[in-house]
Amino acid sequence: MLPIFRLSRLLYRLRIPCLPWLLKVLNRVLFSVSLPPSVRVGRNVTFGYQGLGIVVHRHAVIGSNVIVAPNVVIGGRGRAGAPVIEDDVLIGAGACVLGPVTIGRGARIGANAVVMVDVPAGATAVGVPARILRASRARKPASG
Repeated sequence: MLPIFRLSRLLYRLRIPCLPWLLKVLNRVLFSVSLPPSVRVGRNVTFGYQGLGIVVHRHAVIGSNVIVAPNVVIGGRGRAGAPVIEDDVLIGAGACVLGPVTIGRGARIGANAVVMVDVPAGATAVGVPARILRASRARKPASG
């Protein structure tokens, strides 16, 4: 799935007409993923189950070392702007990240969460609509 996307992205950047979009359709048919060649995807990105059911907005940006579980939507909300997913983010199964939001480095999005606001770095977002939980700090062991 990602090799087909990477080839379509290269052809898109070289401004070769039609072929990038045909490769997008091939990915859609083979893997049930909608990943347009205009999306910027970093290194070591993992799409769960070869991208099964994942839909990504054509202007979205996905950083490096991101894990996207199946049935995730990274999309718009009917106005200008698309999500920006920074590095080291985990997006749980069935989550929706909608609109011009930024998901900060190291953030976690819970399964089936609907995120429509920015998520700070290291935070966790859960629920519908998603609420932001701060990253828990490790407690010091009790001296004894």
